[in-house]
Amino acid sequence: MHGQAVLAGQKHSELLLPMVRAVLAEAGLALGQLDAIAVGQGPGSFTGLRIGCGVAQGLAFGAGLPVIEVITLEAMAAHALKDAAAGGAVACIDARMNEVYAALYEKSAAGLREVLAPGLYAPAQAPLPPGDRAYIGCGSGFKGYADILAERYAGRLARIEPELHPHAEAIAALAAIKWRAGEYVAAEAVEPLYIRDKVALKTSERL
Repeated sequence: MHGQAVLAGQKHSELLLPMVRAVLAEAGLALGQLDAIAVGQGPGSFTGLRIGCGVAQGLAFGAGLPVIEVITLEAMAAHALKDAAAGGAVACIDARMNEVYAALYEKSAAGLREVLAPGLYAPAQAPLPPGDRAYIGCGSGFKGYADILAERYAGRLARIEPELHPHAEAIAALAAIKWRAGEYVAAEAVEPLYIRDKVALKTSERL
């Protein structure tokens, strides 16, 4: 598998297309030779999601390719569980404004099974894993709200990986499974998964 990865910060727009061109060159492929384009549809940074989905749409339109949408929290869980004995993962990223995006996934014969769909939570109400299966906690939520989530998940997690981010390799691996199952959409149907419909607090709400 060919790929590149970088934590882009605020440089998504200037880095993304050059990285796409570099990966295609490394693989010796033209864009039109691909079966489909995979995109991490969210949740996550509003700006990052808009750029990512917009670029995926533009490339797909130009090459006449379908798009495979992959939930970023699912990709994180897949990455965390790839070589782990744990049965499931709590994927949790910092949503800012004292909230987190979180979802629960468990290993299954098909790869991953969604136990709880992505949602927006106050850290103290983050979703707990069911039963007594060993879970891994992963994502920036466990870094940004370390003390609150440590108390929330006390004794419920095998380990925590706060530095784990959505990775292109995991998105591509999940996309391959979805491709074989026929789970793809036309470029014009791609939609970012925002979850939150509000991105800023009013002055009165910050007090």
